[in-house]
Amino acid sequence: MWRLMAGDGVDAADAELDQLAAQFKLSAETVVRLAKGTPKEALWAACKMVARPRLESLAQRIVPMAGWGDLVLPEMQMQMLRQLAAQSRRRMLVYEQWGFASRGRRGLGLSALFAGPSGTGKTLAAEVLARELGLDLYRIDLSAVVSKYIGETEKNLRHVFDAAETGGSLLLFDEADALFGKRAEVKDSHDRYANIEVGYLLQRMESFEGLAILTTNVKAALDKAFQRRLRFIVDFPFPDAEQRVAIWERAFPEEMPKEAIDARRLASLNMAGGGIRNIAVNAAFLAAERGTPVRMADVLAATRIEAVKSERPLTESEIRGWV
Repeated sequence: MWRLMAGDGVDAADAELDQLAAQFKLSAETVVRLAKGTPKEALWAACKMVARPRLESLAQRIVPMAGWGDLVLPEMQMQMLRQLAAQSRRRMLVYEQWGFASRGRRGLGLSALFAGPSGTGKTLAAEVLARELGLDLYRIDLSAVVSKYIGETEKNLRHVFDAAETGGSLLLFDEADALFGKRAEVKDSHDRYANIEVGYLLQRMESFEGLAILTTNVKAALDKAFQRRLRFIVDFPFPDAEQRVAIWERAFPEEMPKEAIDARRLASLNMAGGGIRNIAVNAAFLAAERGTPVRMADVLAATRIEAVKSERPLTESEIRGWV
């Protein structure tokens, strides 16, 4: 239908139209209206606007700003993330034209688990993927989804998946072990309904044709049956010293005035990227209040603030030579 409305001048193998058809589930009336009244270069944004789900009460929409250059990960993890993006782009070709969908619609959804310690870049990676694919990023509010009332959690999850089925969205379940944890031994009616909810989630993740990403700090806490139904499992390791150098080099914007910031010395601090970004922001505010460029002393002061917040003692070897 997209090709028909686009006219005779369109290439029959136009990948952009393939992506529109694969990503957005729109009515014939909507396709006709958008194809006739929207320039081709603006079609994706127009489709995303029309398909945008109403999830305000259950999720937070995040405008993705981060790019691939903001991620610091081992090569294997970067390759897996790029493969995840590639599979999202080429679904129409592989599923429809190459015939995988003819064998059944089950399992055609694209789902991934990002597992690793807090601050290692899991949510940032989801933001990078959303920007790369031109999708809205919805972070599911588990406090709003999970209910103590029997059947309510399943109802809320059904609403999330149904709303997102129209396309244009990446669903992010942060700290998913709270929702997708191991099924419990049935001791009472609440355990039985909790297991029904997890079972429903397993079934719905298999049939969901969008892109869903789950994050967890403790992969072992997730139900094994659930893990088997995920297309990708990406482990986000705690950054080593060289990776911390790269994170520090990206932590301060180029336009920010700075003086004698030594990323290699700062990398002696045994902290993940999330903490490093907090330190960089706090250091920038300390310098801005004083009206000077950011200096190592500002970074040290901000590091002490972050250490107190996280109840983490600083060792002398970590901050030796900073000032």
